[in-house]
Amino acid sequence: MASSIFQTGLSQSMTWELSKDIMALKKAFEAGNLPVAAAKLQATLRSLEDVRLDIGITGGTGSGKSTFVNAIRGLGDEEPNSACTGVVEMTVNPTPYPHPKYPNVIFWDLPGVDAHTFQADDYFQRVLLGRYDFIIFITSDSFTANHARLARGILRQGKRLYFIRSKVDVDLAASRSRRPSTFSEERVLSQIQADCWQRLAAEGLENPKVYLLSMFELGKYDFHLLEEAMVKEVDSHKRHALLVALPNISMPILEKKAASLQQHIWLVATVACGVNPTPVPGVQDVACDLYRLIRSLEGYRHSFGLDKASLVKLAEGTGQPLHQILAAVQGPKTKVTKALVTDLLGQASRDASAFTRELLGVPVLGALATCGISFATVYQMLRKSLDMAVKDAQSVLVQASLDTSDHKLPENSNQ
Repeated sequence: MASSIFQTGLSQSMTWELSKDIMALKKAFEAGNLPVAAAKLQATLRSLEDVRLDIGITGGTGSGKSTFVNAIRGLGDEEPNSACTGVVEMTVNPTPYPHPKYPNVIFWDLPGVDAHTFQADDYFQRVLLGRYDFIIFITSDSFTANHARLARGILRQGKRLYFIRSKVDVDLAASRSRRPSTFSEERVLSQIQADCWQRLAAEGLENPKVYLLSMFELGKYDFHLLEEAMVKEVDSHKRHALLVALPNISMPILEKKAASLQQHIWLVATVACGVNPTPVPGVQDVACDLYRLIRSLEGYRHSFGLDKASLVKLAEGTGQPLHQILAAVQGPKTKVTKALVTDLLGQASRDASAFTRELLGVPVLGALATCGISFATVYQMLRKSLDMAVKDAQSVLVQASLDTSDHKLPENSNQ
């Protein structure tokens, strides 16, 4: 396991940022010079944590653009820092909305494009298309010629584009009301999907990816497919930033988050043990930066929605008592403290000798293991803590979906 984590982590964390320093870094590792290696890797870790991702949200007036900006950031329409919403166009100029937990991930609410006088070139100048890593295009009705004209312009500038047909819950409710005896949810969704494809294809867009969504029930319909497509296609050095910020509404996304965080464990452990380490009280022969580890464990909780604020919001959103949601969590239910991290390190140190032998067989990580028991202990603690966070997130997702599992729809066939 250690070997695969290192190899993947090296390829995604080091090669893009430290290509000119890899040989010096390798020599430092092989010489067992942890402080030199850690100082270099600290810059890499900061780059990974600070990378910026800009996502543009455009589309039809009143389509739910602003509500989507709020929902994907885990906010309601009336919460502080939420985007303004309404039945008419509320956005006059491109407006940035940072993610509340990850401020370097920014969602831009862009003006609507339904006016008869709409001109694509003017619109591109106005919204500064080049600033976005990709664009999400939303409509609550049929795609129009104006929509297609804008989409073609976006694609011509080399931007990735994802189409969303919103408010499908409204269409389903209307169809159920009109034809209660013959209503078929799957058939209605297929008809909506086919209409979107046909209209976009008629305007010269080949094989458009269209995702059916309800902004008020983001976990239903195609949002998990949209998440997976964005993660797969975003630039590799920005993938981690996108992953940790995405809502935890599907098992595949939880697994991808876990894999990305696993790739960084060796990096965090090296920096924690090699930059400003201090002896850990009560844990023999272990010295590290406890505050770096506290930040990492808190990061796991925030990314997987296990912090208190996220769990309270989940309970409110699902109508379940908070104690039922909390019962699914086996790891820390309160803020991560120095005492908790110290205790976890003490537990990990009991297995550190065996784990050190495992690391000795891994290139570079073996050199780190020879630097003492600290690296092996910290690495083991982070690995176990991440595993626990993943299991808790999976349990919480199952618990949260218990009351709505009978509404789950078959996967869209456009992937």
